[in-house]
Amino acid sequence: MTTTTENNILPLVTDEQKQAEETWRKSIPAQVFLNYFFAINYHIQENDDATGGLQNLPFFRAHEAELTEVDIQAIGKLLQACWSTEYALRATAELGDEEYLRNALHWTFPQAYHTILSGLQAFLYTAGVRSNNPSLIRREVGRLVVRNAYPRPVSFYAAGAYGDFSIHRLPLAGYKPGLHIAGKEIEAQAQIGQFLRTTRKMKAQLTRQQVQANPNTAIRSQKTGKVLDKWTASHWQQITWRLGYTTIFDLLGRLRISQTSREIERYVEAEIDFKLFHQSLLNIVSYLNGIHESYIAKAMGLERYQQLVRELPKHLQNNFVVERLHTRIEPLLTGQEPQQPMGIAA
Repeated sequence: MTTTTENNILPLVTDEQKQAEETWRKSIPAQVFLNYFFAINYHIQENDDATGGLQNLPFFRAHEAELTEVDIQAIGKLLQACWSTEYALRATAELGDEEYLRNALHWTFPQAYHTILSGLQAFLYTAGVRSNNPSLIRREVGRLVVRNAYPRPVSFYAAGAYGDFSIHRLPLAGYKPGLHIAGKEIEAQAQIGQFLRTTRKMKAQLTRQQVQANPNTAIRSQKTGKVLDKWTASHWQQITWRLGYTTIFDLLGRLRISQTSREIERYVEAEIDFKLFHQSLLNIVSYLNGIHESYIAKAMGLERYQQLVRELPKHLQNNFVVERLHTRIEPLLTGQEPQQPMGIAA
């Protein structure tokens, strides 16, 4: 008699393994997003120097502005919005265990974006651009990036028409990015390059939709006069001017995810390193805010900027704002050695 043992054979893939595989698959978009921001932070850390490189930029050395007291007050309000939002972002990091930071993405994503936006608006104010229009702000900062107003770690950008994008100031951006956290500069640049291309592609597709939805701007068939559904390379080239340049600020714009959308839930439900994600965002925020603060201090004069900082609300005193003033801005503008940090991440 033959005895069957089929019922006792263990499956090659268990239910737990299947679940783990499914979780990993669903986590890929969030992991890629984390990779992108970690790569930006990695690139900044690898290419930064003690003062962010601003002292080497002719654009920075030439930056000046005639500001009235009314102007300074307006800049001060923008800076307070910038700093208060960064304060809230940092408070989340101090509170957070992994689970808290996971659910905090609902507000930390937009906080990271808005703190940088407010600081950028304050900087643009000193450059004569005084607007709340997002398209205008995006266009002007794109021009500034291309004109080398920003130090090397964040001066990269993408240009060109759909299907023919070019990446600038990232010499290693053409390499194929992996699905892992960057451990080398080549991996970081490859991931940033991909982030620039995918972001510019999204912008191009959205611009096409807007152009074709408007009867006055839609590209039409020369034969029938009907709005074209299919585009050639020449059609894409016709809207390239509308795209401007794609810079780090467009990448940060990807953080503007509605807390009611399905998109944010994909990140909250993923299995990724949320502490690392949060720390990467904080470092990028601090770096860019420090650049804008340096420009503002130079434009209004260091003494007036120091006074503005002294007059801040209580919750903004003796923290990261003062830290960046002592360790980055004052040494940059006076040429003196930076003061010893107070133990606050700058």
